[in-house]
Amino acid sequence: MKRITPFLVAFILLGACSQSNDQEFKTDTPFQPFQPPINYNDARAQAIKILAQMTMDERISMIGGYNTFFTKGFEKFNVPAMYLSDATQGVNIRSHLDDQLQKSVAFPSPIALASTWNKELAGNYAKSIGEECRAGEIAILLGPGMNIYRIAQNGRNFEYFGEDPYLVARMIENYVVGMQSTGTMATLKHFVANNTDYKRRTSNSVVDKRTLHEIYLPAFEAGIDAGAMAVMTSYNLVNGEYAGQNKDVITGLLRHDLGFKWLVMSDWWSVYDAEKVIKSGLDLDMPGEPRAEYPEYMKKEEFFLRFTAKPLLEEGKVQEEDINRMVTNILTTEIAMGLLERPIKDSTYFDNFDQHVEVALQTGRESIVLLKNDHILPIDTTGKISILLTGEYSNIIPHGGGAAEVAGYDHVTMLTALKEIYGEKVTYIENPTDEDIKTYSHVIYCTGTFDSEGWDKSFDFSEKINTEIKHIASLNKNTIVSVSSGSGMNMTAWNDEIAGLLYSWYPGQIGFKGFAEIIAGITNPSAKLPITIEKKFEDSPGYGYIPEGQELYTGWDQDHRIIDPINDIKYEEDIFVGYRWYEHKAIEPLYAFGFGLSYTKYEYSNLQLENKSIKAGENLNIKVDVKNTGTMDGKEIVQVYVRDLDSSVERPTKELKGFKKVSIAAGDKQTVYFTLSKRDFAYWDVETEDWNIEPGQFEILVGTASNNILASAKIDVTNE
Repeated sequence: MKRITPFLVAFILLGACSQSNDQEFKTDTPFQPFQPPINYNDARAQAIKILAQMTMDERISMIGGYNTFFTKGFEKFNVPAMYLSDATQGVNIRSHLDDQLQKSVAFPSPIALASTWNKELAGNYAKSIGEECRAGEIAILLGPGMNIYRIAQNGRNFEYFGEDPYLVARMIENYVVGMQSTGTMATLKHFVANNTDYKRRTSNSVVDKRTLHEIYLPAFEAGIDAGAMAVMTSYNLVNGEYAGQNKDVITGLLRHDLGFKWLVMSDWWSVYDAEKVIKSGLDLDMPGEPRAEYPEYMKKEEFFLRFTAKPLLEEGKVQEEDINRMVTNILTTEIAMGLLERPIKDSTYFDNFDQHVEVALQTGRESIVLLKNDHILPIDTTGKISILLTGEYSNIIPHGGGAAEVAGYDHVTMLTALKEIYGEKVTYIENPTDEDIKTYSHVIYCTGTFDSEGWDKSFDFSEKINTEIKHIASLNKNTIVSVSSGSGMNMTAWNDEIAGLLYSWYPGQIGFKGFAEIIAGITNPSAKLPITIEKKFEDSPGYGYIPEGQELYTGWDQDHRIIDPINDIKYEEDIFVGYRWYEHKAIEPLYAFGFGLSYTKYEYSNLQLENKSIKAGENLNIKVDVKNTGTMDGKEIVQVYVRDLDSSVERPTKELKGFKKVSIAAGDKQTVYFTLSKRDFAYWDVETEDWNIEPGQFEILVGTASNNILASAKIDVTNE
């Protein structure tokens, strides 16, 4: 299978020296976390004063939500009710509630944002959404979502940031700072190991501590270190207990191991034992009351803290200090964010919506991954060309469903975007004849999936779609396929038969404008996959998670069935997730993590390490030169991986530990600098329950994708 053609991208395989010659090394600028307006100690002291004035009934009323999406407020204590709104990719306008925003920008999905590998853009994306929250009097955004992409079939992959914990962590920390700089709280979700939505309420993630710390916790840790003010627990069980009432998860992993001290809430209708919830370390039971349309077995009052806490106190099953802790944490978080000192709503942010649309467009431009290009793209706008557009998403906006769905406005469909550039040279035909397919110089076939929380979707396209693509490609050698989905799909049946392939994800309200710019060569594609796309689902580390005799479903009925047997999902692959798995098992994927094509050529040279050896715990500065040798300006994502050559424990072949997206004009060269920290060489030691760096030799690998390493150098790590 052809991956990179000479017309597109050429890289030079390099030798590398292991020590600096004469040039100075630059260190990375330290990341600046969010600092709340009022520090934790002062906020907590003020919270304790308010707590002392509250009756027990008032305290209990605070630990459960109100009216589905609100917290309890008290005018006499100057404590506002807080509105909590979904989701990571924009404001989900709940039309059944009063005083909602009239419009909100639908941004490209978070997995699309991850495909940009652009940390600064992640901050601007979140800042834009935070400003819309302030305009809509939303105190807490229920995002960002950051569950790791373990299986392609997970219905919520589109809400998350891909398979690699390092990439996700760097995007999340910038998202958190961007969001909270507006005065809107970010909520890290879903804690933890919620990696499938197949009967998620009866799904038990059986996962060991090393795997948690190396794969599933780093993004949460990064968000916490960045200053996130809220965390939401997940629907699933973790090692035999529901996450929202699991003391090992909340008090152990979240509060003790990761040091989180602010607000912890449950996901909606996800806890079932009030005593366990109160003792677990959770603060807020959402939404705090039954939902009328749910089955009777989900509406028991004993599930909800506001109904059950007082009897539990009277019976001595929970203590007053348990309730006090919960209320204190809620109040401390509100006070620290300044919500008792300024209005939640700020109407001046309505003036910034046009800027938000521009951020959404830039995200679209940088998120569309060019996966295949057999001398077909870009398509000249001035030549004698004719484009046939067909497929399900030609004239509608693809999107995911559930809480993350954002309607948007002023939608730009693929057809509209292409016509803006090509005019009458583009024709949409829903069901083209064979003669139509042969007549046009190019065919763009757009397909995709509707992914949603509450259920998983098949990795396979329907036979109808596969047959259509193969048939079109057999009649027109200039067939280009666009895939709009929230995760990787099985494209093996026709991947070798088409001339071009782009992954467009869910592009939001205006992202297809970026797609059309890439088709025309106005924008040079720069995105890289944040996931591995396997050839068949059987290759996946999570294959076999659906119980024997069961099958995938759609709709919400199965999701509500908490009376069903618990399904143990054993994370037997351990730390080998994503590209770690495929390399560990020597399985060739269809498209590798970090892969993506460009319209220009880059040449890498002169990889240097600042030192020949370092002591365990010291930083290592490195640099590499990247030259744009083509004729088009471009943005290149330089990726740095680390390999432990002398480990006493099993470790991945390589692990991403650095990346930078750099703009390089045609003909220019840029030196790209990286600083590797002590964590970049460490693994989670199950004996000491801490990060450990073993002395020995490590290899620093620089490349354009996980399977395309172009330069390497070795470093000795010695005892401190």
